[in-house]
This record gives sequence, structure tokens and C-alpha cells, in this order.
Amino acid sequence: MSDTATSRIAEVVVAPNLPALFVADLHLTDKRPQTTDAFFAFLSGPARQAGSVFILGDLFEYWVGDDDVDSVFNRSICNALRATVDAGIAVYFMTGNRDLLAGQGFAQASGVQLLADTASVRFTERTLLLSHGDALCTDDHEYQAFRLQARNREWQAGFLAQPMPVRRALIEKLRDQSEAAKYGKRAEIMDVNGDAVVSLLRSHAYPTLIHGHTHRPARHAYLIDGRHCERHVLPDWDDHAVWLAFDGVEFSVCSDVAS
Repeated sequence: MSDTATSRIAEVVVAPNLPALFVADLHLTDKRPQTTDAFFAFLSGPARQAGSVFILGDLFEYWVGDDDVDSVFNRSICNALRATVDAGIAVYFMTGNRDLLAGQGFAQASGVQLLADTASVRFTERTLLLSHGDALCTDDHEYQAFRLQARNREWQAGFLAQPMPVRRALIEKLRDQSEAAKYGKRAEIMDVNGDAVVSLLRSHAYPTLIHGHTHRPARHAYLIDGRHCERHVLPDWDDHAVWLAFDGVEFSVCSDVAS
């Protein structure tokens, strides 16, 4: 049975002397070698100057189960993450909708620490709230129904009991169906719901929210119950690295593309 619902960190305390870096939606696959190379360069470069790296879901285009961790491509990603962790950088990983089944096997191979969705990161003067973001897209009722099904432990156990080629074919079929379904939906349905965001921020004492999933990078400001809040949406990767850095006081959007 999948362990993806257990052993996940809900709160992280970060030392203020080094920045924290946040990424999401890399969608790594052997079919996009430039993006994979950008990830390796990110881990061996900017990540080594940080204190911590937070990967907020969809690191992989898809993940069929932790028994696939030793495939050539997956092992190369795990080895790069392990080297970063061994260099003294804390790397945290939260599953997204594409790599939901990445669990303890992936964590053991890569050295990452698994995060709950949602998770809090406490700095000296500020608390950040992290999420993949898909739970906030509540207007997309069809997707939310599938999301609930895919997180059911019995459904996961049945899926993981299938031979790996069957799992891979099923995931690729679901991915194709998901992409096709997007063309019949209004763009706003696939974005986060404003009331869901406000409710989440209110229930966590008005933090700054960071998430991915929507591929709509932006900074949003809110005034909720007289409290100022922010929401930072992480960009997806397209052949180059892009990340959000936080030094405990200020945010900055960084990229490996020369300005």
C-alpha cells in the first residue's frame, strides 16, 4: 500500500542566515533533457548557496510508484538530489498531482524530506504557508473528484498492484485526457478559487502563501479581516530554471536566463 499519506512534515523552522528557495512544476522527463539539465545546474549552483530548497510538487511529469526509483532517469534525479543533501542543503519535497505516489522510497533514495500539503515554514519574523495549489482550484469540480479518488488509499493500493507497464500506460492515458479536457474549460475554472484562498489564509493566521500548479506566476496581495497577506504563485519550468528566493525579509524571483 502507498505510504504517501504518512510521515510528512507539517512545520519547518528555517535558520535566517541563508535564503530558502522555492520551485514547483518542473515536470521532469527524459523527453525534456534541457529542463533536466537546468535542474542539475540549479542543484549544483544556486541551491548550494541556500540553506534550504522546497520543491512544491510536480517535480516529475509522472511517477508510477517508488518501485520505479531505479530506472535510469529517476535514479539520475535522485542522485542529484542526494548530492545536494550531502552537501549540507536541506531539501524538502511536497507531492503534486503528477507525482502523488512519490513516498518513502523516493525520499530514501534522494535524501529529501517529505512535506505535508499544506506545510508551514517559520522564519524569525515571518511564517510562510506552502501548498502544491491544486486543492484550491475548487471551481474545477471534475478535477476535484479525480483528486479525491487519487488520494484514496485503496485506490492507490489497487493501482500500485498493477504491473509497471500497465501503470505507466494508465498514467499516460490519464495525462492525455487531462490535457484534452483543459480545452473545454474556461481558464478561470482552472485557477484557484478566491474564497478558498481566503479561507486557507484565515485558518492559518494570515500567513504568506506559496504554491504552484496553475502555471500562472504572480504575486497577489490580500486584505483579510484587516490583515495584509500575500500569495506567490511559482512558475513552471520550460527548458530553464526559475525559482522564488526568500531571505527572511524579502522575496525575489530568480532565473538562470541571462538578463
